[in-house]
Amino acid sequence: MSKARTSIVDIARAAGVSKSTVSLVLQGSPLVNEKTREKVSALINDLGYVYNRGAANLRQSKSKIIGIVVNDLTNSFFAELAVGVDMVVQSAGYVQFLAHSGESVDRQRQVIASMRENGIAGLILSPARGTEASDVKPLADSGIPVVVVVRNLPGAKVSTLLSDNYGGAKSAVRHLINLGHRRIAFMGGFADTAVSSDRVRGYRDALMEAGIALNQNFVIHSAPSRAGGATAAERMMFFDERPTAALCFNDAVAFGVCDGLRSNDIEPGKGFAVIGFDDVIEAKTAVPALTTVSVDPQGMGQRAAQLLMKQINAGQVDQETLVTSVRLVVRQSCGAPVRQTEELA
Repeated sequence: MSKARTSIVDIARAAGVSKSTVSLVLQGSPLVNEKTREKVSALINDLGYVYNRGAANLRQSKSKIIGIVVNDLTNSFFAELAVGVDMVVQSAGYVQFLAHSGESVDRQRQVIASMRENGIAGLILSPARGTEASDVKPLADSGIPVVVVVRNLPGAKVSTLLSDNYGGAKSAVRHLINLGHRRIAFMGGFADTAVSSDRVRGYRDALMEAGIALNQNFVIHSAPSRAGGATAAERMMFFDERPTAALCFNDAVAFGVCDGLRSNDIEPGKGFAVIGFDDVIEAKTAVPALTTVSVDPQGMGQRAAQLLMKQINAGQVDQETLVTSVRLVVRQSCGAPVRQTEELA
């Protein structure tokens, strides 16, 4: 159930200023001094006031807008996720507003605030690094359903949709071990995200399970991008004893690792085994075709949208946590024989 909407009068009373002063702050007027502006702005955020552009009416069952905010739209995983969301919300008569935070918490706050002003019926969020539960609290408090995807947000009373990062990483490393590799690296990803931690943990546990000692140098963190993958591969070239295979944080990193290998006259899938994580559309058509842990980005977007629509239709905010299964898709980049390029459960 939605709480009563905070009014300008409430903000003015709490700040000890007039209604007109609050209005000037909302309009960005230079007539208000900076100290007053900061005080009023802080109260607007704390009390969850939404500037009235018809947003209050839109939110109450009339809104047909779904917000989706992702942390890295340059990664095709998130483009595919957004396509999956759109397939569901469009068929339900809603329109999707898509925004890119670029890993900036400030930018994320701005776009979410703008979406609230325009009356979103619900929000799907892949949080920027450093996002806290308090960043989505105003939405939950005002009765707007939120589904957090890909990255967990501990303490936030919202629904969460994650993939089995630990199990997927463990399965991939086991496959490399079965192919005969003993010097296996983990490449890419920011060390301070839960997704990276879970995938590294799966990598380490698979090595431990096989009795292979972990070489800390073989965990090479970098930006979770193609450029980050190339950087990780270049760093590996300076090792006295190089790995012979790598599990990459995601497919973008894997493509970059392949670039870095080629620039050093090493052919992926022949001189070095590469496994990605996600299974974006380009993975199948890459040369060599990329072995990867399939998360099914479009399917994940569809499930996130279904979870959100369920709450919108019920008229209440529920808290559910779902972890989707993943599967290893074996292709040529890991050096597997052609007969092993079938999808594995």
